[in-house]
Amino acid sequence: MRYENDRPIYLQVIEDISRRLIQGELALGEKLPSVREMAVQYQINPNTASRVYKEMESRGLCYTKRGMGTFITEDSGMIKTSQSEMAENCLDTFLQGMQAIGIDLDEMIQLLRERYAKEEL
Repeated sequence: MRYENDRPIYLQVIEDISRRLIQGELALGEKLPSVREMAVQYQINPNTASRVYKEMESRGLCYTKRGMGTFITEDSGMIKTSQSEMAENCLDTFLQGMQAIGIDLDEMIQLLRERYAKEEL
């Protein structure tokens, strides 16, 4: 994984795990790697990996069973919430970029339709 310099690494790892969950690569209730395993997998400091799990747990995306490890939430509603949040972030970035170059709503919609049509091929 390539990290962006302008955003904290732990947030980028959370986004990657959330994306994998939304896309079905990770299943509800699935056991996540240990903190050390995650640190190796993502090439991050173990303290950063620990922060990832703490933040995910505070968001309701995972839970810890003492002595057993950390698991993906079994609440499908939390996955839907995460998907909605990620979509909102994508839209915010898109809208800010388009507004910065002077594209109005009608032009945005037309550009989206054209691009979407190309992607469906």
